Amino acid sequence: MFEMFRRDQFRQDLLVERCEELLVLDERLQEVDTLLAATVSARRPAPPARCACGAPIVWGSHFCANCGRAVAATPPVLACMKCGAAVPAEAKFCAVCGQTVDGEPPEPVAEALPAAQAQDHWGP
Repeated sequence: MFEMFRRDQFRQDLLVERCEELLVLDERLQEVDTLLAATVSARRPAPPARCACGAPIVWGSHFCANCGRAVAATPPVLACMKCGAAVPAEAKFCAVCGQTVDGEPPEPVAEALPAAQAQDHWGP
């Protein structure tokens, strides 16, 4: 464009063609920037754990070195009343046997369906 200006000879078709090429390159550059940002953020280490007081918590410690608060390193876990498997405290059912955490057995699926739907329609 600068050269066209210097020579005082403008070709609109050439300008439109070059602008379209620039738009394609700009779109590709944005894609590459997005991929680069995702790669950099994936390689960034996780921030260190901090206590409520703001002090960093050293891995493996049970108490904060700054304020003395107890550090909950792992979420609370319960034992299933039926099979004994470890169940997260916020879970409602055991992932191994299906027992509810409150101790009541899960309701069978066949009993939950109306009698007409519980029949086997695929049998002879």
